[in-house]
Amino acid sequence: MTLIDLDRLFDTDAKCRELLVRLRWPHGAECPRCHAKTVELATEKQLFYCKECDYQFTVTAGTIFNDSHLPLRTWFTVTLLLCEARKGISANQIKRTLGISYKTAWYLCHRIRAAMKEAEQPMLDGTVEIDETYVGGKPRKGMLPEERPVKQVVIGIRQRGGQLRFIHAKDATAKTIREIVGEHISEDVDVLVTDESVIYPYGFNEGQKAKHKTINHSREYVVGDVHTNTVESAFSLLKRGIIGTWHRISAKHLAAYLDEMQFRFNRRKRADLFLDTLRHMVTAPVLTFERLTA
Repeated sequence: MTLIDLDRLFDTDAKCRELLVRLRWPHGAECPRCHAKTVELATEKQLFYCKECDYQFTVTAGTIFNDSHLPLRTWFTVTLLLCEARKGISANQIKRTLGISYKTAWYLCHRIRAAMKEAEQPMLDGTVEIDETYVGGKPRKGMLPEERPVKQVVIGIRQRGGQLRFIHAKDATAKTIREIVGEHISEDVDVLVTDESVIYPYGFNEGQKAKHKTINHSREYVVGDVHTNTVESAFSLLKRGIIGTWHRISAKHLAAYLDEMQFRFNRRKRADLFLDTLRHMVTAPVLTFERLTA
């Protein structure tokens, strides 16, 4: 999907609504309250009616689109820009490109990112690489100790030939690694590859320790199939996004940016990336401005 395709296929809000109907209800429209089958009314706004609970609604009811005054064409355009930007796109760039306010662009991007957060993720197996990195500002000259920015820990897990996970961790300790490994890596993993940091052996259970292989980065980066280059390449893409696109990310919202980068990275070879993102957007929980800024 390109911007030219988008402008040709979805040049009206009515066409955008037709696509959302197909994505939200592939087997026919259902009532968002009681999930009964509904009928479409002959109205300009494409209203649906549920006889069971006497409720009229549109395809955007109960979705992140519902409380927005922006045209659906604008939503579609921003979604495509986020999907196709390998290193992300900033709210300031959206503001300049579409001629909307920064506050609107920022909130719009965060609502799309919230839809990219996947509730259910398969456990990783096969050969899995784990590494940690730190993101955050550098202390400026003259800063007091209490003013210095705190580096944030990001744990990266990548299955070779499979999916990537980015986790904003509270710290880089063996206890935290143990919790993250338990949530994301299968007990039947074939090989676990890390560097020689002391946090990793203590973060694995006994069965995983037997499958653990390490690489000493002070001497070499690859020994046969033992390396962490696969996950480090994903870290490289993340840091180019932070330094070159977003420039500054608060610790509060770091997880949202990690979700966006992970979502896009895991679907980078899919031709239906744009449609799949919209599918998540019509089924994801609503993110209110109050909750976002709390």
